[in-house]
Amino acid sequence: MPAPASKQKAANDTASAASPAYREAPYNLEAEQAALGAILVNNESLNRIGDFLRPEHFYEPVHRRIFEAIERFTDRGLIATPVTLKSLFDSDAGLTELGGAAYLAKLAGLGGSILDIRSHASIVYSLAISRSLITIGTDMVTEAYESGGEKRASEQIERAEHRLFTLASEGSSDTNFHGLRGSVQRAIESADAARHRKVSGISTGFHGLDNILGGLQNSDLIILAARPSMGKTALALNLAFNAAKVLQKEHSEQLAQNADNADFPKEAPAVGFVSLEMSSEQLSTRMLAMVTALDASNIRRGKLAREDFSRLLQGQAQLHTLPVFIDDTPAQTIAAVRTRARRLKRKHNLSLLVVDYLQLLRGVSDQSQQNRVQEISEITMGLKAIAKELNIPVLALSQLSRQVENRENKRPQLSDLRESGSIEQDADVVMFIYREAYYLERTMPATPDQNSASYDIDMKIWEEWVVKNGERYEAVKNKTDIIIAKHRNGPVGNVQFVFNGATTQFMDAVPDYQQNSPHNAIEHTPTNTFNAFGVLKKDYEPSPIEL
Repeated sequence: MPAPASKQKAANDTASAASPAYREAPYNLEAEQAALGAILVNNESLNRIGDFLRPEHFYEPVHRRIFEAIERFTDRGLIATPVTLKSLFDSDAGLTELGGAAYLAKLAGLGGSILDIRSHASIVYSLAISRSLITIGTDMVTEAYESGGEKRASEQIERAEHRLFTLASEGSSDTNFHGLRGSVQRAIESADAARHRKVSGISTGFHGLDNILGGLQNSDLIILAARPSMGKTALALNLAFNAAKVLQKEHSEQLAQNADNADFPKEAPAVGFVSLEMSSEQLSTRMLAMVTALDASNIRRGKLAREDFSRLLQGQAQLHTLPVFIDDTPAQTIAAVRTRARRLKRKHNLSLLVVDYLQLLRGVSDQSQQNRVQEISEITMGLKAIAKELNIPVLALSQLSRQVENRENKRPQLSDLRESGSIEQDADVVMFIYREAYYLERTMPATPDQNSASYDIDMKIWEEWVVKNGERYEAVKNKTDIIIAKHRNGPVGNVQFVFNGATTQFMDAVPDYQQNSPHNAIEHTPTNTFNAFGVLKKDYEPSPIEL
């Protein structure tokens, strides 16, 4: 039978005095006994601590086995008592040393006087975390001494931060199996949330996209790929903006419902945008153009009327409140992105990460740096790992290979993903941007110059092009297709958008008021008119986004 805590402490103090280098791992057997006893007296007590206390948190091995046995009994709908548990431990040598069945009866006797099991369980949990910290710290010191320069310091920091983040977020530095009961319950809760909110994930702000994807789902790696100048960054910014707006609105509603809860977070969940291609100022300019419906190039060049500048300041005030964080550090490694994402998750509850774009990331292993295909594989696996570890959707942009340009039909395919099949393999969702007008514009001849000696010939070429392609170009010049080519957990399909290149706005091809959807972040009015192709007429000007 374990000695009382006071005697244990005295023995520990004596040992420490005799050997200053010896330090015993922290534990409290009395707290463990009290927690187990309270559960044996009333199995319902397990529901009050089961959300954080697990068998591995007990220091005494026998206590771990007793806790596991109680969980098995309650999962099967049985009552766990010293009598019902006795048969399980008849041959348990560890329990026999402590007194056998009499020890189980003693635990139940201790539990009868416990009024607050959570306080005792919290002590057990806290000491288990302390022991895990000691293990991690010891491993860090040992690895640093024994590496001999073979392992980069950045790799050691990455592994240490990974273990610390896991410990902070889950209470354990190890990944464990999860019971089906908890997983099924979470699936039911997700379905119920989707029934009320129309989407189970984070709304994209676009009705058509939400219909297929159900929003951006936690732990998913979503690849958005296209050829250059198709609008990848513009669409990613639209998605990030819409997601931030939705998260902010939902948080405001939850905050109002939890006004009396001092522990409820006051800050809305964040959206992180890792830009390896554009600076934060350039991205901010594009977002201002989206919000104000002003021409982005005019904003950059300062060609603004007085009323335009007033709208710009209003847009600034609106964007200032959004929980969007931009990291424009160039040439980052996948390890650095993971580290910064963990930090943003810890400080600001990161709920969506956007990476623009994955081919500009660098791997960290020696093998990947010598082989581009292996490097891309390491990057995509790293992005998927971030999505699962932080339980957030990760939207990564990707370039397509040039083989698209060599085909007559230039609609992208999964085989066009550049440099590695691992992008298709690791992604949960693969989306392509396709604008037919992009290719028609590249066959369009220059407008004939009346002062040119070859004006007549140029004019004939121009007229032939107009006759052949003009009507088709007018029909598709603002039209964009988002092709969902892979969807691990749902259907694939095609969603039509209207893209305003000047303001970098994407909009549903069918206006929001016709779709009856609350999701579209861009306001449409009934006066908006569309032609038969679902394209906005020339006199249409989108109204500024209202937050």
